[in-house]
Amino acid sequence: MVKKIISTLFLGILLATMIPTFADAAITINYVDVPIDDSLNIRKSPKATAAIITNLEAGTEVNVYSKTKGWAKISANGIEGYVNSSYLSSEKISPASISSYKVKAISVAKQYLGTRYRWGGITPKGFDCSGLVKYSYAKAGKTLPRTAAAMYKKGSSVNTLKAGDLMFFAPNRASKPTHVSIYIGGGQMIQSATSKGVSIASISNSYWKPKYIGAKRI
Repeated sequence: MVKKIISTLFLGILLATMIPTFADAAITINYVDVPIDDSLNIRKSPKATAAIITNLEAGTEVNVYSKTKGWAKISANGIEGYVNSSYLSSEKISPASISSYKVKAISVAKQYLGTRYRWGGITPKGFDCSGLVKYSYAKAGKTLPRTAAAMYKKGSSVNTLKAGDLMFFAPNRASKPTHVSIYIGGGQMIQSATSKGVSIASISNSYWKPKYIGAKRI
């Protein structure tokens, strides 16, 4: 009987040591890459509907154990969980760059007011809508996909707009985005439109407002 108990205890200890934990995995260091006034949610499991454990401020250093299907298994400040891996950077983020990249992207776009619209254009010789957004954010240090539809898959959805958020438009809500602009504050957006090229318009514009399908914060 004693031997059986000892054997059972030994087996339990052995199995416990074989169960992988966060601490058993190889670690890489990343940093939270979100705007200075935002935060990154740590969730209990790798899905957007999972419960939020806590959130991390911009620039926070995190230990990353694995990344798969858009999620990273991490620990930070003694807490373990999962975060959206698109908001992690391998480079240390300075508070100055966190707070200024959206401002810079808007500033870059404004430099090209009056530039003609050009289908497929991604340079100051002529921009299409996503070309202007991609170019402006690239100059601010952020790489975005080429098309409005691909951009719409990035970032987090927002209901209350802040300067630098991307606004998306489509013929109807069942369609993929066909147009993208940058919200610049004050109820206005900057865009490259077929009729006026790079220009500023009201988000309440009678043409664009019915086509608005949502915004993303990058």
